[in-house]
Amino acid sequence: HQSLKQYMIEECYELLEAIDEEDTDHMIEELGDVLLQVLLHAQIGEDEGYFTIDDVIKGISEKMVRRHPHVFKDVKVQDENDVLANWEDIKKAEKNTSESSLLDSVPKTLPALSKAAKLQKKAAKVGFDWEDVSDIWEKVSEEMKEFSSEVSEAPHE
Repeated sequence: HQSLKQYMIEECYELLEAIDEEDTDHMIEELGDVLLQVLLHAQIGEDEGYFTIDDVIKGISEKMVRRHPHVFKDVKVQDENDVLANWEDIKKAEKNTSESSLLDSVPKTLPALSKAAKLQKKAAKVGFDWEDVSDIWEKVSEEMKEFSSEVSEAPHE
C-alpha cells in the first residue's frame, strides 16, 4: 500500500482538475485511474489476507444506508441542515468517539490549506468564527484574561 500512496494522491488531483475544467472525457479517464488505484489496493489487501474488494463494497454500501436514514429509512428531515446534523451524529456514534478534541477527527495527512479549512469549519461549529480581525483579538484578549486569572488563583508551591 505504501508504495502506491503517491499515485492515489496524484490521480485524485488529476480528477479534481478534470472536474474544475468540466472536461467530461478527462473526468472519465481520471475516474478510471482512481478506480484502478482502489482496485490495486483491494488486490493487495486480498493478497495479504486482510480484505477483498467485496469487503470494500459491502462496507461503503452499509455506511451509506446508515448515514442516510432520510433516504433509506423513515427518518424525516426539514432541510440540508438536518441532513448534516444527522450525518455528524451518526458518524460520532459509529466511531464511538473518545477524541479529546473536536479537531482530532481532521486527518493529519491533509495538505496545509485543506487542513486549515477543515479545522476552521469544525471550530466554527462551536463559535470560533469571526467576520472581522478585531473580533479575533477581542476573543484572544478574553481568553488571556481567563488564563491569567486561573494562573493567579492556582495554589503556588
